[in-house]
Amino acid sequence: MSSLQWIKADWPAPPGIVAGTTCRQGGVSEGSYASLNLAAHVGDDEASVSANRRRFVSWCELPEEPKWLAQVHGTTVVRAEDAREGVEADAVVTAAEDRVCAVLTADCLPVLFTSLDGDEVAAAHAGWRGLCDGVLEATIAMMSTPPSRLMAWMGPAISPAAFEVGDEVRECFLEKDKAAAGFFESNRRGRWQGDIYGLATLRLRNAGIHKIYGGGRCTFSESDAFFSYRRDAQCGRMATFIFRMAQVRE
Repeated sequence: MSSLQWIKADWPAPPGIVAGTTCRQGGVSEGSYASLNLAAHVGDDEASVSANRRRFVSWCELPEEPKWLAQVHGTTVVRAEDAREGVEADAVVTAAEDRVCAVLTADCLPVLFTSLDGDEVAAAHAGWRGLCDGVLEATIAMMSTPPSRLMAWMGPAISPAAFEVGDEVRECFLEKDKAAAGFFESNRRGRWQGDIYGLATLRLRNAGIHKIYGGGRCTFSESDAFFSYRRDAQCGRMATFIFRMAQVRE
């Protein structure tokens, strides 16, 4: 069995903030879920998912297992200290220490937030529909920290080269902001290649956040590292997570 691999968020977060995204290697799931599938809703063996989650908590040195959300591509945001397992929401916020905020993805964009002083953190799941409808703005609104005092990190998602969409998706974004047109490029099939990283950056900046990091990875093309729903349909999910340590480790 290979070692669990995860990507640490590459941003200048304050001390005590632990954040990143798991890769697909290092778990016990088999077949299309191989091997570190952390989602219980995709048809994988329940015992394998439980074992993978234990490994995730151990290898990433989490203070607790996250309260896993039932993500519905919406804009509902919950507080980690109040959340129950399986609550329908697409983002989670906390100012509490040692409370893990996490979302699951396999092409959709995970976005992490921290205040510049490290006193508040959040995680959001931004598929194209949730992104368009305002899940990032809803997350920011739930936080007590002003947007100018927040930074954001975008975890691995599908790249523009692989994210082909129809007119209806583009029009949804343009109805919200005409500037979104700059993040869609027409292709030879009469459809569009969408830049979810660019669209998210636009929304974050409009919301008042200018310290934005991450982006550039592709869940679709990096098959050894990431699950991709668009590539494989039946597949596992990675976790993107953040928490405030109660005590900063030396």
